[in-house]
Amino acid sequence: MAHLLAGLGTSHVPSIGVALDRGQQQSPEWKAFFDGYEPAQQWVRDNRPDVAVVVFNDHYNAMFLDRVPTFAVGCAATYAPVDEGWGPRAIPTFEGHPDFSWFLVDALVDNKFDPEIIQEIKVDHGLQVPLELFWGRPADRWPVKVVPIFVNVLQFPIPRPDRLYELGHALGAAIRAYDSEERFVVLGTGGLSHQLQGSRAGFTNPEADRAFLHDIATDPTKLAGWTREQYVETFGGEGAEVIMWLVMRGALDDVVTVLFDHYFVPASMTGAGMIGLQNTLR
Repeated sequence: MAHLLAGLGTSHVPSIGVALDRGQQQSPEWKAFFDGYEPAQQWVRDNRPDVAVVVFNDHYNAMFLDRVPTFAVGCAATYAPVDEGWGPRAIPTFEGHPDFSWFLVDALVDNKFDPEIIQEIKVDHGLQVPLELFWGRPADRWPVKVVPIFVNVLQFPIPRPDRLYELGHALGAAIRAYDSEERFVVLGTGGLSHQLQGSRAGFTNPEADRAFLHDIATDPTKLAGWTREQYVETFGGEGAEVIMWLVMRGALDDVVTVLFDHYFVPASMTGAGMIGLQNTLR
C-alpha cells in the first residue's frame, strides 16, 4: 500500500513567485519569509516524496465564471504553468499521476463526492508556489509527481468547511488503499488572512492566523465546525480560502506531530503561514 508521509500546509501568495523569479530570497523584505521554509525543504530532501496531492484553487486563470466546479481532480499526464498575465513562469512542466488520479476519482465517488474530471488544464500560482517553496526550483524536471485537487473558494457558494474535512478523510483512505509503494504528501494551500477588495482591503489578522496554525494540528474538528461566514469574518474575503487546509488535515490521523511551522506577515498584504504535520503513530 502507498505511504502517506505527511501533510503540508502553506500560503500560495503570487508575489512569492515574483520574488523567486527575481532572486529576492535574501532581500531585506523577503529573507525572514524564505528562511522559515528551510526546515521544510530539508525534510523534503530527507524523505523524498514521490507524489504530492495539491489542494488549491485556480484564480480565474485556467477557469472562469462559465466553469466553476466545487471540486475537480486533475487526471492529466502533465500540467504546464499558465500565463497569469505576464507570460508563463520559467519553471518546468509538472508531471501528473493519471493512475492514482483515476483511482482517487473512483474513491471519491464511492464516498458520495462528485468531482469534475479534468484531463487537460494549466496550473497557476496556487500550485506553482507551494511546489517551489517545498522542493525548490529544479533545473529541468520536478522530482515529484502532482495530483491537483481544485476547490472553488472564489465564487459563491463555496463548500462548507466540514465538507472539506470529509473530503480529506476520503483522500487519506484512498492513498492508504492505493496499491503502490510510493510515498505521498498532501498539500493544503491558501491564506492565511487577507482581503484584497472592499472596505477591508489590506486586512490581516495575525492573532487568528497563529491560532489557526495551532488548531489545524491540535483541534481540526473545531475548525471544520466553523461556518463559511466565520472564516470570511476572521480571515478576510480571500483569506477564507484557508479552508482548503482542512482537506490536508482530514487525510491524516486524529493525532499528529508538528514537524515544523512558520508565520510571516505581511507577504503582499497577506498573513503567510506554513506547517508540516505527521501522523504520531506511523
